Amino acid sequence: MARARTYELVIERVEEQIVTGQLKVGDRLPAERDLAQMLGVSRGAVREAFRALEAQGALRMSVGTGPDAGTTVAATPSSALNRLLRLHVALANFPIQHVVDARVMLERESARHAAERATPADLEQMRELLAAMDDPDCDRERFNELDTDFHVAIAEAGGNRLVADMTIAIRESMRRPLLNAFRDLGDSWAPIAAGLKRDHRSIYEALEAGDSAAAQEHVEEHIRGFYRDGWGDHFSADRS
Repeated sequence: MARARTYELVIERVEEQIVTGQLKVGDRLPAERDLAQMLGVSRGAVREAFRALEAQGALRMSVGTGPDAGTTVAATPSSALNRLLRLHVALANFPIQHVVDARVMLERESARHAAERATPADLEQMRELLAAMDDPDCDRERFNELDTDFHVAIAEAGGNRLVADMTIAIRESMRRPLLNAFRDLGDSWAPIAAGLKRDHRSIYEALEAGDSAAAQEHVEEHIRGFYRDGWGDHFSADRS
């Protein structure tokens, strides 16, 4: 078989064993040479497959000797999943309304859970982000970073790992387009920033009060309002 096909074969075999439960988190895979012999492929194909699976967060590779050396099934694939989703959203050029609807669905869910589950530490983190946005020296780039971090903090506080990862991926994919939109607003930036900060404050107050219904409504109004008022035109142009 061609090398590309053997590389895919190794990935398929490893994925199949993970999905069926034959391989679990922390399990060690055979050495490259042994697996190559078992599958009848080259060591190069095995190495390529391992690297691809490591990039996806499914495997962890460690060189050297000792108990931690070798290739094992990874325990924390969230960062890799977040990266892959973020790139997919950024590259797929989805219609803007699809992005808005997806954000609303995910962030309403995150807000609902965060209102029920946010810890004092979660709320403190959100307060610090709000205070940083209120700093008179906070420029548009810094505001955009803090805005992203605020939405991420809500997703994290919700406690649903998959919903959080998907929310974070979509919001992170919008970081650059939103910054461009902020820059294009010119002298209109100040009142718009003030409105965004009011939105954030309303969301936070609902979360602090444990009012999940209000938190969901404030989040949806915050997201849809940005595009309804025309600012999302900049985002659409950036993605075209």
